[in-house]
Amino acid sequence: MRLILKSRLLRLCEEEIKLASYPYTLVTGKLKDLLHKARTTGTPAKLTAAHLKTLGFTSSNDVGMIGVFKFIGLVDQSGIPTPLWTEFRGKDHRKVLAKAIRQGYAELFTVYPDAHARSVSDLTHVFSTSTTGGEAVVKQTVQTFKSLIEEADFNSSPDASTTALSAGTLHLPAAPSGAPNLSTSALGQGAPEVHIDIQIHISPESSAEQIEKIFESMAKHLYGKRADGRT
Repeated sequence: MRLILKSRLLRLCEEEIKLASYPYTLVTGKLKDLLHKARTTGTPAKLTAAHLKTLGFTSSNDVGMIGVFKFIGLVDQSGIPTPLWTEFRGKDHRKVLAKAIRQGYAELFTVYPDAHARSVSDLTHVFSTSTTGGEAVVKQTVQTFKSLIEEADFNSSPDASTTALSAGTLHLPAAPSGAPNLSTSALGQGAPEVHIDIQIHISPESSAEQIEKIFESMAKHLYGKRADGRT
């Protein structure tokens, strides 16, 4: 009877995890230990429940950590360690982990480029819109993410750009209705010049693609140029 109940419980946990777009584990406190052992013990041919047991993770709930490793790309969907696992075993493991988290949680970092510094409330809102799980699932999803970022270095991660931006279309404010058109021809020769300064505040985590988009947007809305360079 105990085995039957345990089997049903595992199936329910698996079904609940499949409903979520983001991974979670019920043993978030053990993630740090598993990450440490991934660096300090031999690389397995495949990350499985059996391998976890050889590392001392014998609880049935420990298996959920494999899904987290898959999500951030340390192992592939079959559990085989990826090149990122090998990279993670090096001296820059905290930077590598930050890169892996950015890749796995790409949608979250699209919403919040500084997701690793966001509050529980902000993370809860994003995760709750991406799962049909209940409040407990969302809470564990947030805690799983928090446990991962505690072991990562986002300040100097390989993917951090020296310049970054907030995505979005750049628009100049519209002139008030009825305002005069202060063109050079209307003002006449010798009229005072009008300068408009535009400041773009850029976040340190943007990709090269995002940077390219901002300049395309500037060219379009400031100079009337299209992406192909034509006006």
